[in-house]
Amino acid sequence: MVSWNDQQPIFIQIRQLIINLILSGAAKPEQALPSVRQIATEMAVNPLTVSKAYQSLVELGIVEKKRGLGMFLTPDARTKLLAHERKKFLAEDWPRIIAQIKALELNLADLMAQAN
Repeated sequence: MVSWNDQQPIFIQIRQLIINLILSGAAKPEQALPSVRQIATEMAVNPLTVSKAYQSLVELGIVEKKRGLGMFLTPDARTKLLAHERKKFLAEDWPRIIAQIKALELNLADLMAQAN
């Protein structure tokens, strides 16, 4: 069973799990995603929660519904997702990280030493 973060809606966490699979290469283009019922049962959540996660991926253009067959990754899912996640990172996370680097008076040498 999955351990959920109380600070974030479950559908967002499910969405992020799928995003991580795509970005890591574990989920391939045009691959079928597990059914809503299957995910709901495995994760012990309401099927509507899984549907909401899938719908948010459809809205990003990385998942498509094939009538009678289920949900599939689009051929360019990883490319679209990388562009979306990079844009989101630069707009939301990076400014906060830069502010923290400045507050801690870190320099590029300090950061690069930790990267290796």
